[in-house]
Amino acid sequence: MNMFSKIAVISGLVATTTFALANTGAVNQQALAPTQTTSVKQALTLKDDSPVMLKGYIVKATGDEKYQFSDETGSMTVDIDDDLWKGKPVSAKTPVTLIGEIDIDYKPMKRVEVDVDQVQF
Repeated sequence: MNMFSKIAVISGLVATTTFALANTGAVNQQALAPTQTTSVKQALTLKDDSPVMLKGYIVKATGDEKYQFSDETGSMTVDIDDDLWKGKPVSAKTPVTLIGEIDIDYKPMKRVEVDVDQVQF
């Protein structure tokens, strides 16, 4: 095999490997969604970036896309982007399911909230 053929074969292998590795970055978010409901009490003890599914009520807006969420075990702050509401009105009596992940910030003091990816009515 001459030098040109070897280079062509190596280049082809590198391109195929690079393409395969690049395509593994696509993630099915539905597959990562938790299948069990997490209570507020449990959520407050989880590690950063842990996936959660909360069922309960949005009891009030606290500003800047932050809301107070409550279930039978307690309440916590959740961060919900405006576009996730899909124009649906929600009151403190509207049951919702929130799917997202735990977000922990330690400055200036420890703060645990949920960064919501999906709102189900």
